[in-house]
Amino acid sequence: MTTWVQARSADQAADDALELFRSHFGEEPSGVWCAPGRVNLIGEHVDYAGGICLPFALEHATYLAARAREDSLVRLVSEFHGRAQVGQVDLREVGPGNPSSWEGYVVGPLWALGLTQGFDFAIVSDVPVGAGLSSSAALECSAAVAAVELAGADATPEDIVQVAIRAENEVVGASTGGLDQTVAMFGQQGHALAIDFLDWTHNSVPFDLKEHNLGLLIVDTNAPHQLADGQYASRRTIADQVAHTAGQEVLRSVQDPRQAAEEFAAASGRDVEEVQRRVRHIVSEIERTQQAIKDLKHDDFEAFGQAMFASHASLRDDYEVTVAELDLVVSTAEHHGAVGARMTGGGFGGSAIVLANAERIPEIAQSIDAAFAEAGFNAPGFAQSRASAGARRVR
Repeated sequence: MTTWVQARSADQAADDALELFRSHFGEEPSGVWCAPGRVNLIGEHVDYAGGICLPFALEHATYLAARAREDSLVRLVSEFHGRAQVGQVDLREVGPGNPSSWEGYVVGPLWALGLTQGFDFAIVSDVPVGAGLSSSAALECSAAVAAVELAGADATPEDIVQVAIRAENEVVGASTGGLDQTVAMFGQQGHALAIDFLDWTHNSVPFDLKEHNLGLLIVDTNAPHQLADGQYASRRTIADQVAHTAGQEVLRSVQDPRQAAEEFAAASGRDVEEVQRRVRHIVSEIERTQQAIKDLKHDDFEAFGQAMFASHASLRDDYEVTVAELDLVVSTAEHHGAVGARMTGGGFGGSAIVLANAERIPEIAQSIDAAFAEAGFNAPGFAQSRASAGARRVR
């Protein structure tokens, strides 16, 4: 039997955050803010290389009821799937590497903003943790937008993106290139967001699947998903160092990436074939994403779906960030007539997405569920979502 993860309505989620705040702190909050999770349609592991990505904001979001304090304490209560966690952090003690626990995603942006005023936060979320759907950026951005408004801080949405990146990179110690935070702040209903990380510009791309009788199935593999264990960082290091070898800041600016890869491998003692594979993925993924955006603008979903399959193959063979569960989702979906499918997020577990005719979504989900059972994998979770709005105040 397939397990579906539903997103609450914004009104219901806001009510739940308000009730959690009242029951835990015994007071009324000043308001409720939210920020969404995200799915990246294509353009994976290229944001930190100056590449182009195409994510959209999910209806599954994190909701945060907040109230300012007169001291420097940040008191937290978080409820997820009926389980509550509490925490307390003094902003005077926040800094690089502290706290590296989940509280760091909340207080890290406040530290990066230079805030010393404390807050009480009550948090509820429909973004699955560890599924590769950016629950961390949803938490960072919801906390940041609430704190900026309550403290009267002078910070633009672009500033919030940057402080959220600093929080994740410096406080928690999990590398991020900025895709997640950008779409969490700038997502628009009914649109994907094309982000060019060479100049940090973005523009909306229509993504109304219902109009074309299509649906997007999100499959949480429930395989372990950790990006802070060095796998992500090791690949990013190669991208950064190959660029620096050629005298550039990011790989996309390198005129001859293959030669730069060979020079870096020779100088560092790294395996040249491995470095070439990593670089090949980044270069080809950027090209694929540029074309896929054009395909989407012309409503060519068949070509877009083929780009999704090619993206997954590159992530599997050249970047080596997939796992057996992710590969099984894609192969099963393709066998059952999906238009396109690929892993999404950082990989090493997490989620995959399937683009298919809307009426075939239940059948494909059942087939994936059966394939997982036959393989002896953990049962996957399934969700569907339309493109939603970015971080905002809801109460």
